[in-house]
Amino acid sequence: MDKNYDVIISGGRCAGATLAIYLAKAGFQVLLVDRATFPSDTLSTNTFFNNTVALLREIGVMDELLKTNVTPVNTIKFQFEDAVIEGAIPEVDGEDTGYCIRRTHLDYILLQHAKSQESITVIEGFRVTDVIHNDETVIGLRGQDRFNRKQEYRASLVVGADGRNSTIRKLVNSKLKMSSPSTAAIYFGYFSEFQHDSVPKFEVYKRNDKVAILFPTNDDVYVVVGNFPLENKSLMASFKEEPENSLRELLTNHFPNTTIGTRLKDAKLVEPIKGLLGYDNYWYQGMGKGWAIVGDAISFKDPAMAQGIHDAICGARILANILIENGCQPNQWDNIAEEYQKSMEAAFMARYYIGCELSKNEPISEEQDAVNKLISVHPSVIEKFLGIYNYANEPADFEKGLFRIMESNK
Repeated sequence: MDKNYDVIISGGRCAGATLAIYLAKAGFQVLLVDRATFPSDTLSTNTFFNNTVALLREIGVMDELLKTNVTPVNTIKFQFEDAVIEGAIPEVDGEDTGYCIRRTHLDYILLQHAKSQESITVIEGFRVTDVIHNDETVIGLRGQDRFNRKQEYRASLVVGADGRNSTIRKLVNSKLKMSSPSTAAIYFGYFSEFQHDSVPKFEVYKRNDKVAILFPTNDDVYVVVGNFPLENKSLMASFKEEPENSLRELLTNHFPNTTIGTRLKDAKLVEPIKGLLGYDNYWYQGMGKGWAIVGDAISFKDPAMAQGIHDAICGARILANILIENGCQPNQWDNIAEEYQKSMEAAFMARYYIGCELSKNEPISEEQDAVNKLISVHPSVIEKFLGIYNYANEPADFEKGLFRIMESNK
């Protein structure tokens, strides 16, 4: 057993590395472990907006991320049936540009920055097998390193930043507070030689019960996504047998009033198609005696919201600030846990509910179609709508602006 630490973090990707960096700068001794070795990919939209850019600048990694041959994006486009809602990304904290950076770059650069901090110890290739208890309080973890040697480490706090299938969350029996199942299947691939829609944009198209999502990422490659109902058995079978052809046919044939098919025709798939099937939107209890969870371990919302990276990084900062303010005091766990849960839910719950609605994948009603067309011709409402995604404003601000327009049209 090595030395004791203030905090042990299981999961070295964007949530875990961010948390470690903030805590280290405040003087905490941190052990950061991950079962992967980096650089390493993971299932992700790879996308974040300019509010997250501001956080990455604060952490000190944004300049390095910009060296990864990434395409800057200043425009968002939604097309719901024939209604097009398009505009500039609203400015936040002096930033006006979003990015879609592959996790092989983002996570690696964040982890390297964590390694550069004197009070952070990083162990890659470490598989957590159990947590250590002292009565009801977690005081450490056990696992195996990359050489299959059993190890155990102790700390005042153990944090699970280990994703949707969090091992720490299971080991501490974190309580599921709410969940909402998705009815959609998501398949995506990375395509080269895929042309921009006039200029680089974050693009989302919805027609009936199917969705196409297009994000430009590193090295002039696009993330190309198709989304359709799980209950469509013929499409499910087609995607399992011929995923690339099925994705091409879905996006070409089902979105005829767009440029997707033309742009996809000569594009080349550069990696195998991946899928995400039958996922849930959820919230868990975020903290207990001697443990906490952050990132996708505590909450997950529909990937179409493209909020996962932001929630991981911002949520890690929230947890870090609470720990820096309160320390890891055994007699204060209940109070700290309550503060953490309230802070996380206040920050992210409004967009969680939007994600739950998106996951229902319902066709656009006539009433909603009329509302979408109304939004599309009012720049001030478009700005408020787009501002939901980068926290330039809250959903309630958009709803107020839309209501004013609707009232004036009566």
